Amino acid sequence: MRERRWVRKWRLDAETDGLSPLPTRVVSNEEYVPVSQTPEQARVAALLQETARANARRLGVGRRDFLSSSAGMAAAFLALNTVFGRFFEVDPVEAVESAAADARKPSGQFIFDVQTHHVAAPRQFQNLLGLRRVGRAWNSELEKDRGTMDDLYLGNYIKEMFLDSDTTVAVISGIPSATEASNILPPDKMAETRDVINRLAASQRLIAHGLVSPNKGTADLDEMRRQAADLRISAWKCYTGLPFGNPPKPWRIDDEKVAYPMLEASRRLGIRNICLHKGLPLQGGVEEYWHPRDLERAAKDFPDLNFIVYHSAFHSLRPAMEAARDEFRTSSRVDWVTDLCDIRLRNPGLTNIYAELGATFGQMVITSPLVCGHVLGMLVQAFGADHVLWGTDSIWWGSPQWQIEALRRFTMPESLMKRFGYRPLTPDVKAQIFGLNGARVYGIDPGLQRNPVPPDYVSKLKAAYLEEGARPSLTQYGWVLQG
Repeated sequence: MRERRWVRKWRLDAETDGLSPLPTRVVSNEEYVPVSQTPEQARVAALLQETARANARRLGVGRRDFLSSSAGMAAAFLALNTVFGRFFEVDPVEAVESAAADARKPSGQFIFDVQTHHVAAPRQFQNLLGLRRVGRAWNSELEKDRGTMDDLYLGNYIKEMFLDSDTTVAVISGIPSATEASNILPPDKMAETRDVINRLAASQRLIAHGLVSPNKGTADLDEMRRQAADLRISAWKCYTGLPFGNPPKPWRIDDEKVAYPMLEASRRLGIRNICLHKGLPLQGGVEEYWHPRDLERAAKDFPDLNFIVYHSAFHSLRPAMEAARDEFRTSSRVDWVTDLCDIRLRNPGLTNIYAELGATFGQMVITSPLVCGHVLGMLVQAFGADHVLWGTDSIWWGSPQWQIEALRRFTMPESLMKRFGYRPLTPDVKAQIFGLNGARVYGIDPGLQRNPVPPDYVSKLKAAYLEEGARPSLTQYGWVLQG
């Protein structure tokens, strides 16, 4: 059997000439171990390359130029439909006429991406997630990786998020670490990124998270006050499974001694949004602490706070794929997502829990569209279309544009609507998920002028960028398994 090895997605693309408008294998930000490329994904990749060669010749352009175009994106969705069945709305004419593909895009759609990332400096990249030493046990390539990863820094973040995608507003997020020196993107750097981009745009394009770890002790309460006063952060990002403190240990959001003082402080500071990493258990944490079970009591005890469940508590892709192959006849569970939905179903009045899609949607939609439909249907059915938030975990996945296109085109499978009573993913439902829900939770006006034309410097930069004949990078920056 061929040995599996970790490799950065951009490096694999360069080695194999495998550039694609969307990834044809799961990309990891190192918070989770990605599944290897499936046979179905390999077929999608082969079909797309075959189409790209033929259509590029037909149009008289280079293959990469074709893949970078709207027609190339449409060709990718046609390949997905060929392999998996008709899950995506796409007409064959779109794969040869970019104008036809562009005409499908809704005009003026508000897209609010509540989970995006970049790293701050080469030195800090070497301490990615503060888990390098643990990570080496499951990704030996981390030890060899000494690149500066310029693609992840602020300039490329702006390009991927605001030049190469339809994202209107985004949240810059990070991850707590044992010390500030080991943090890849400390709160001060996130606030600085927000301020730089908003100044460039002369309007609100970015919101910043703060970081909180109540298991570090009472000093973290002082740090909360500093971040709220000095950095003007809009929400807290929390990782209950990361062991900090003395001795190091994880924590629960319903722990009255550890978490409740933090929640009370957040209330006093006027910060209502508590963003919790749930699901996708990080290596080095304690798995049970990534489970969403601790949300139920905390949400009841703090009804004036919003608990935003990052990744929708999605635990693992492989079991969900196995259930999908059986068409969910044996079991309709999707690990912890089902557990999260059960919290709301048994507490219909508990309306301050929200499900976020970052990394979860990206994994599912390219690996098993049936699982994707099942999870989206389950979340909307349990929480309501007004309680599901758009997030992409970009730029680990590259530009979020392919995920935006995927949700725009995705249709709820008829089989799932008949079996589980799921409703169609109408344009209204998608508009809520894409941004209206997040705008309500964060208290921003989706109709606010955000300078899509000069004097918005981001728009000026985009105009110059397009005039120079530049093109989307067609790459993703996280890790994949090869072999």
